[in-house]
Amino acid sequence: MLPGGFGTLDECYELLTLLQTGKAEPAPVVLVETPGGSYWSRWREFVEELVDGPGYISADDLCLYRIVTTVEDAAQEVLDFYRNYHSCRWVGDLLVLRLQVAPSAEQLAELNAEFADIVVSGRIRVASPFPPERSDNDQLELARVALRFDRVHYGRLRQLIDALNRLAD
Repeated sequence: MLPGGFGTLDECYELLTLLQTGKAEPAPVVLVETPGGSYWSRWREFVEELVDGPGYISADDLCLYRIVTTVEDAAQEVLDFYRNYHSCRWVGDLLVLRLQVAPSAEQLAELNAEFADIVVSGRIRVASPFPPERSDNDQLELARVALRFDRVHYGRLRQLIDALNRLAD
């Protein structure tokens, strides 16, 4: 998103709300500051002070967007979001995150330690395609991790996706 008027802000808030509430699949939200501008940095100050500060949102929700200053950085942010993460799907009460590369046992242990707060029960685990995915022929070639996500902390889910993307480095 580039700086704009009320419509731009409305669409920005709408997208962030859909991501925050799980009504939209995780996606990169990139706010591009124009050269010499302060539109998004001032907007971030407002959000941090008057929205996050009083607790109207979770501090983790600030992870749902990134502010960049160049088109190249914007493109890199989108590419980085999909570096390892491909897509997700609910299979019953399991959230399945599809990946290019599965985490190692050691990496999985680290993910479980760091993100235990968003797992309702069980652990984050490497998984094979589930029967509904197989019957739909849905991205069967991709690696997977599955978890019983709490369906509340979508900012933390974004942080988990970022951690999974760092595995591809």
